[in-house]
Amino acid sequence: MSPLQHLTQQFHRPQQLPIGKNRSLAALKRFVSLFVVGITLSLAIVSCQQGTPNNSATTPGGANPAKKGKVELTLVSFAVTKAAHAAIIPKFVEQWQKEKGQTVTFSESYGGSGSQTRAVIDGLEADIVHLALALDTSKIEKAGLIQPGWEKEFPKGGIVSKSVAAIVTREGNPKGIKTWEDLSKDGVKLITADPKTSGVARWNFLALWGSILKTGGDDTKALDFTTKVYKNVPILTKDAREAMDVFFKQGQGDALINYENEVILVAQKGEKPSYAIPDVNVSIDNPIAIVDKNVDRHGNREVAEAFVKYLYTPEAQREFAKAGFRPVDETVAKEAEFAQKYPAVKTLFTAKDLGGWGEIQKKFFDDGATFDKIQGSIKR
Repeated sequence: MSPLQHLTQQFHRPQQLPIGKNRSLAALKRFVSLFVVGITLSLAIVSCQQGTPNNSATTPGGANPAKKGKVELTLVSFAVTKAAHAAIIPKFVEQWQKEKGQTVTFSESYGGSGSQTRAVIDGLEADIVHLALALDTSKIEKAGLIQPGWEKEFPKGGIVSKSVAAIVTREGNPKGIKTWEDLSKDGVKLITADPKTSGVARWNFLALWGSILKTGGDDTKALDFTTKVYKNVPILTKDAREAMDVFFKQGQGDALINYENEVILVAQKGEKPSYAIPDVNVSIDNPIAIVDKNVDRHGNREVAEAFVKYLYTPEAQREFAKAGFRPVDETVAKEAEFAQKYPAVKTLFTAKDLGGWGEIQKKFFDDGATFDKIQGSIKR
């Protein structure tokens, strides 16, 4: 019998109290006995607790020691990157398992860049955001979720994928649409998304506006030209995917402006879209960033940063290129397969050439700014 069992039996054994003056001495002995039992039981309980894993214990930063073999990342991205990430993520998971002996699982969310931005600000706990334009990433920064200077943390100013604007036409291109100027002609119906709700539509707008500035025109000529183009737009869809459906499935319009990568993806699915890449074009740069507040709470910064860095490797950049994006890795871009697939654009400008996204938003897309004035001048 163990000492603990013996003491416990003594605690429960009936006692006969002596009478007279011996009663106080007996009571004192019993008190001491009970005190010793209590101390012993307390020490035993503490010992058991120390020897038992506590699954609810966490370390600073939210890492759970009981889950060293697993880690989860939440990736929030704009819709058209889904195919690329579907090919890249398994490769990274395999590599991380080999190098660290840890299993990475991904929770993924895809949608319009603007709506994804709002979701993260409203509480969607993204660890990584890969969005259509830097303006959306900056909104998350201003909400206090991303630390300032995110664009300096990774190569290429945080740009991990890119594309250009393409003009898609009907089979055989019956109206001979090849340039931005062709979209302003009478009798042409253009399908594009609404810049107030869609990231790709903002790039489309900048492609039209910049095509005038980069060929010797000024803001007055750019406004006149862009207004003529939007007069030819019978419907502004909420996002790029809806614009694709209106053009391809509903058969509306003579032309569609969209990402080059979206058009390539359609071709990979068996369609044979007719399209042109105008010689004057905008570099559609898609940034990636760590959502600092969330990764610090989740305790997964190491793997989050490793994944973002992996996206810049030649292996990952090839997967982006296969999915329709122009590689940001110049070595990959020069590989024969991709050099042929993505012909050089004669005059390629960026958002910075138009003042950067802060100035662009204020000048063109804020309430009452240029785009609203254009829409107000059009009588449909």
